[in-house]
Amino acid sequence: MRIRAAAGVPVPATLAAALLAASSGTAAIAQPLTCHGAEQPREIAELVFGRRIGTQGEVGEAAWQRFVAREITPRFPEGITLIAAGGQWRNPGNGRIVREPATVVIIAMPGRPDDSQRLDAIADAYKSLFRQRSVGIIVHPACVSF
Repeated sequence: MRIRAAAGVPVPATLAAALLAASSGTAAIAQPLTCHGAEQPREIAELVFGRRIGTQGEVGEAAWQRFVAREITPRFPEGITLIAAGGQWRNPGNGRIVREPATVVIIAMPGRPDDSQRLDAIADAYKSLFRQRSVGIIVHPACVSF
């Protein structure tokens, strides 16, 4: 799920909920992004991939590397960052907390009109290939330099 603030600035759903609750129903006002020096304004995408496949195992390292090479790198060849992580979520079917290994992929998006569609295509491919319910996608503004 993605939520965009009034000025088109994307914010995580939990942050948006907190902003709405704090504002007592009034619209949140996005602050303009001010970058300094060599920094450039960009949108940063964080994709969260759960690595457990039901009760039948996990997405192994070789399968994960093939997925990165076939689905992520061609869509964002400028570069990505991969972070090994652990996560948890509540199973809506039985209410239990499920803990699993995860990988977070961080992308400083190039600012193309189809950036969001490329993120969605990556998430759809992962869900289909590894029988996943969801892939977390968080998009937020940032100042970046390389």
